[in-house]
Amino acid sequence: MENVIFRRYDTAEHLRTEEEIAAYLEAVAEENDPVLTMAALNDVARARNISQLARDAELSREGLYKALSPDGNPSFATVTKIANALGFKLVLQPRTAPATPKTDGGL
Repeated sequence: MENVIFRRYDTAEHLRTEEEIAAYLEAVAEENDPVLTMAALNDVARARNISQLARDAELSREGLYKALSPDGNPSFATVTKIANALGFKLVLQPRTAPATPKTDGGL
């Protein structure tokens, strides 16, 4: 029997192009899960040069690692800095068409 060696899957190793990174972040954003979003930003940061990203985001490398860690709780300003440094912008848009206001018969 042949010995099989398993390695832990690391998403960062598979994010090679800007198109792959954009598609990954777009798919994660559809889930509307802040924990998943931070994990995805961590993956993208590791796929790129994390030291350069920290400089671009005007954060220390340690601060960036802390913000993107599973226990991190970065401020919105920090998340925005990271997104900008990665070349993305945060956009708020309606999930569905706006609801039509209900009327109460003219009262």
